[in-house]
Amino acid sequence: MDKNIGIQIPFMDDESKNAMKSAIESLLFASGEPLSLSDLSNHLEEKSKNVEAVLQEMIEEYENTLSRGIKLISIKGKYQLVTKGENADYLQKLLKKNKRQSLSQASIESLAIIAYKQPITRVDIDEIRGVKSESAVNRLIERDLIKEVGRLEVPGRPILYGTTEEFLRQFELKDLKDLPSLDFFGQDEEVLSEDNNESYSEELKQELQQDIDILEGEEDDEDFNSSDL
Repeated sequence: MDKNIGIQIPFMDDESKNAMKSAIESLLFASGEPLSLSDLSNHLEEKSKNVEAVLQEMIEEYENTLSRGIKLISIKGKYQLVTKGENADYLQKLLKKNKRQSLSQASIESLAIIAYKQPITRVDIDEIRGVKSESAVNRLIERDLIKEVGRLEVPGRPILYGTTEEFLRQFELKDLKDLPSLDFFGQDEEVLSEDNNESYSEELKQELQQDIDILEGEEDDEDFNSSDL
């Protein structure tokens, strides 16, 4: 049974509040991308405090209404409609009709390093992995999981890489602070140091792969290509 959710917003009657919820839902659905509180307030021509209060109520309603297949989430101050995790099996079946190749092991390893060591250069990634990572880094950029975040102020000014909002969304993280600590994997920070090229967390790579499989659906062995390594 659906829970009875309702936050009392003294400065807004029920009719106005419901109309705003409907408008917010339409804006988020049509956008397909996260929208900030400022964006929504401008589109709605409404005070930010009113919009924020309604958004918080919507988050609770979506989360606690069992018959809804989507939920409203907040990532770094932006809001987006996403599907509920418990429906992953159905989504996998749908996504298999339009398969996309899963990330290679090299990409998973590189993504783990970038997530925990950002901002970081490709040379540093190479040194940690002990092999070249150019193809893996390019694939992560194509998938919008990492991006250029600056340049290192040394001769040659190499590119610094960091994770994207898409990375946070796919792994259901509100912020990078929500990344599990290396202690969670039974490792310390030295695991990802340049002096330990062969020993980074296998548990972390498995965790990333599991999340990717849930999002994309399991791939047949033939879909994996050694050229991606």
